[in-house]
Amino acid sequence: MTVLVFDLDDTLYDEKTFVFSGFRAVCDYLEKNFDIPKKESYPLMVEDLNENGRGHIFDNTLKKFNIYSKSIVEKCVTIYRTHQPTITIDPEADKCLTRFSKFPKYIVTDGNKMVQYNKLKALELFNRVKFCFITHRYGIKHAKPSPYCFNKICHIENVKPDQVVYVGDNPNKDFIGIKPLGFKTIRLKKGNYADINLSPAHEANYAIHSLNELTEALIKKLGCM
Repeated sequence: MTVLVFDLDDTLYDEKTFVFSGFRAVCDYLEKNFDIPKKESYPLMVEDLNENGRGHIFDNTLKKFNIYSKSIVEKCVTIYRTHQPTITIDPEADKCLTRFSKFPKYIVTDGNKMVQYNKLKALELFNRVKFCFITHRYGIKHAKPSPYCFNKICHIENVKPDQVVYVGDNPNKDFIGIKPLGFKTIRLKKGNYADINLSPAHEANYAIHSLNELTEALIKKLGCM
């Protein structure tokens, strides 16, 4: 028996859609409480993200509108993390989960517990896999690259690591902790980490560019069937 495990962000959906959804929720708050038009604040946040990445977007936006304070930044962060996101599963991921409907399937995802839960709920994934492991529920030390949640899957399914196929996108942490234990790994080369090249130890056993390429034939090629 082969068990399939998927990462969440940039694997089953486009993570930027969550970011943009969070920006819109924060902009709604700013418009309602400070009369800052969404049509002005939202483009600034997106531009800041594209130019500088994450980290100080809310700080920078509040400063541009002369309403900066630490408490307002904290409020913006809370809204971003707790909002109910408007996101959808990637069509290719949707087809993939359906294609492997008879296989035991799990999700292992890092990140803030509430944020990841809200994503999974919005994407309606709880009913499409056997269980979703949000690693931070078990302590940050058990986040990837820790094999903790993957070992729990082996225990639940009564399988060996070489019967588990994991699909993820981030070579910095997704494969280096589990590949030496025998888990079969597939790198989905899309999203923020698509062009990153690291040492062989960080790389997966196989790479694909679309979940449409994940087939039973590929799983057999990995020696899992």
